[in-house]
Amino acid sequence: MLFEPYKARHLQLANRTVMAPMTRSRAVDANTPNALMAEYYAQRATAGLIVTEGASSSPNGLGYARIPGLFNAQQVSGWKLVTDAVHARGGKIVIQLMHVGRVAHVANLPTGAEVVGPCAAALPGEMYTDAHGMQAHSTPRAMTEGDIAHAVAEYGQSAKLAIAAGFDGVELHAANGYLIEQFLNPNVNQRSDGYGAGIEGRNRFALEVARAASAAIGPERVGIRLSPHGVFNGTGTFPDVQAQYLALVNELSALGLLYVHLLDHSAMGAPPVPVELKALLRAAFKGPFILAGGFDGSSAQAALDAGQADLIAFGRPFLANPDLVQRLRSHAALNQPDMSTFYTPGAAGYTDYPTL
Repeated sequence: MLFEPYKARHLQLANRTVMAPMTRSRAVDANTPNALMAEYYAQRATAGLIVTEGASSSPNGLGYARIPGLFNAQQVSGWKLVTDAVHARGGKIVIQLMHVGRVAHVANLPTGAEVVGPCAAALPGEMYTDAHGMQAHSTPRAMTEGDIAHAVAEYGQSAKLAIAAGFDGVELHAANGYLIEQFLNPNVNQRSDGYGAGIEGRNRFALEVARAASAAIGPERVGIRLSPHGVFNGTGTFPDVQAQYLALVNELSALGLLYVHLLDHSAMGAPPVPVELKALLRAAFKGPFILAGGFDGSSAQAALDAGQADLIAFGRPFLANPDLVQRLRSHAALNQPDMSTFYTPGAAGYTDYPTL
């Protein structure tokens, strides 16, 4: 079943494996994709679906060193190298739209951009900058309602640019403590206006972004990634997390989105997403459902057999194994990822992993 074709809305996928989005920090020139990135994704085009690393919809969202954007013509041209290379090998690819919000340092931002978030509280801890090494996260400016409307519009425009760049769709990154989840999570979102203060308020930004992207390119081309019970970047669980995410996914289902992509980070030390919540969210979304988090070939097949998902996403296994689908199919040994090269510029630990 893992290796059988699957139709996700308008997308005919060769199999049920998904290459999960993974930041790789190789966009070394003006946050613009390049030929090396095109080679990397083309090597992995046997995945049923590739979800790219997070690409910022806004100059304000480029909080990490060397992450790509998708808000100008130069970046569209760079991403076209990627989509052409993947499609030439028969693959399907969507781009993950990620605004980091407060998970940022000003040294990583282009001129004129600023660090923003739902509130003016800095994220504890440090992040890497090419200019100054490790630095404390910059303090964000609390977004006004005008700022929020502008950010929503940026997502819609970025979705249009994604189609211009040849992508088969977009994935909204509403996980891992980035901007959308900063609004979703009351440990971060302390607003008392219509974008905070209760389930409906906290869900509002995510739904406005989903509607804007859907209006721009059609809901059947818009997926979303969620991580309830995640702890990355100062989030963490909260008392009504189940009720909130059920309300959110019911509304996303009504929009007719391409898919919901549910991330369970327990394999990396976070609390697990309860089995009951996974089942409830699966039932609430009337469309393709992706599970991610620590899967291998046998556990992926078991999840599909049990009806827990339609597609299974693999992160680090795809990072280190360009031919992961072939290796899983033949029960071959897997290359192990080299963590020291996850975020370094250049081909080492990126396009040089061996194939069978």
